Amino acid sequence: MGNNELIALFHKELREDAEVQGYTREKTEHVIRHISKFGERGFILSSNVNENNAREVIKSELNYFKNLNQDFEWKVYSYDKPDHLKDILKQEGFTIGDPEALMVMKLDDQHPLLNDGQYPNIKEITDEQGIKELIELEHAIWNESLTELGERLWRDKQNNPESVYLYGIYEDGQLVSAAWMYLEKDSSFASLWGGSTLPLSRGKGYYSQLLAVRAQKAYEKGHPYLTVDASPMSRPILEKCGFHCIAYSYECQSPKIK
Repeated sequence: MGNNELIALFHKELREDAEVQGYTREKTEHVIRHISKFGERGFILSSNVNENNAREVIKSELNYFKNLNQDFEWKVYSYDKPDHLKDILKQEGFTIGDPEALMVMKLDDQHPLLNDGQYPNIKEITDEQGIKELIELEHAIWNESLTELGERLWRDKQNNPESVYLYGIYEDGQLVSAAWMYLEKDSSFASLWGGSTLPLSRGKGYYSQLLAVRAQKAYEKGHPYLTVDASPMSRPILEKCGFHCIAYSYECQSPKIK
């Protein structure tokens, strides 16, 4: 499958048709928005705008979310139209995140990640305390408040345990590396998240091990495609494992509403 076909599959399954736990999906003529049921940040996952109406639609969505008292993220991909959509969002007050590489890989029975054996040092995280430790790890590495993420992960794990899988590597009882994965409903994709390791524990292959254990679980559950928004640090490792960059993504954060 070529890049254009992969983009079309990704766009349909993970943007246009996506149903996200904890959110109400609303489709309009111009956007597909997701409204948090728990007062968390909402998001616009897909849009259909052009040069003539983009600014008007953006202002309309700002007003819509303002009435809900909900901050939101407008996710833009490099293949979206108009080509300078993220620049228009910036002009309307959005904060534009650094570009991340949209990486995709298809698994099959012969893929090395599926034949790498077992990883006794990796533990599946299934309880609230484990998720709290994962969030503390992410905070220590990125110095960002991720309380909302922790609440959402724990809520999703309780409500639909087979939709999200979390894994950690421990040294002397301390979590030093962690990652998680969502198995997207009615989709051939599994989306990968995290993959963070404390600085003193890097260089030991933990990222690759966490990647392999998630690939094995995804394939076992019938999701042959893996996708991840990759930072410049993780992209080379992913490419060595067979991932291909098919586009770039940008997290565009709305002006503060609440």
